[in-house]
Amino acid sequence: MLKLLVMDFDIKSILDHLSISGTNPACSTGKNSASNDSTAIKDIISPVDGQKIASVHFAGKDDYNRVVEAANAAFVQWRAVPAPKRGEIVRQIGIALRQNKTELGQLVSYEMGKSLQEGWGEVQEMIDVCDLAVGQSRQLFGFTMHSERTEHRMYEQYHPLGTVGIISAFNFPVAVWSWNAMLA
Repeated sequence: MLKLLVMDFDIKSILDHLSISGTNPACSTGKNSASNDSTAIKDIISPVDGQKIASVHFAGKDDYNRVVEAANAAFVQWRAVPAPKRGEIVRQIGIALRQNKTELGQLVSYEMGKSLQEGWGEVQEMIDVCDLAVGQSRQLFGFTMHSERTEHRMYEQYHPLGTVGIISAFNFPVAVWSWNAMLA
């Protein structure tokens, strides 16, 4: 008989393994977290058993602006990194996802009320898109075209787009995000 959700794991050990605290910042620049000046905190409750998983601070306008400014500043450096080197960073993300697939899939399952197989499937989607993005980073070709002007050549060359925001579906909390983030 197929079980939709197998809860034979300890959520506290999963959170510890993934370095997720009891109370977490709402946003981060990668180096610095939000100020946590906000007193508003949201408890994250599992739909599986109604138990609290952890809490997260709300982000304010100033937190949001700091994160966007940091992302824009980081982009200036990121766009100068050659595509194969950016691909290497994404490859390392894929390795980390593979190493933590069990715990990440269990957390997705517990947090979203998905079956365990669906939770693992979401993490596998992230791994797969990392692999795709690494391959894309090695495809350094572009089109060249004749021009109407003499001694003139036209060509296309891909460059990173810049800072973008992603609004993802609640029921696919990591797969949809990764489709965008890893290819970016």
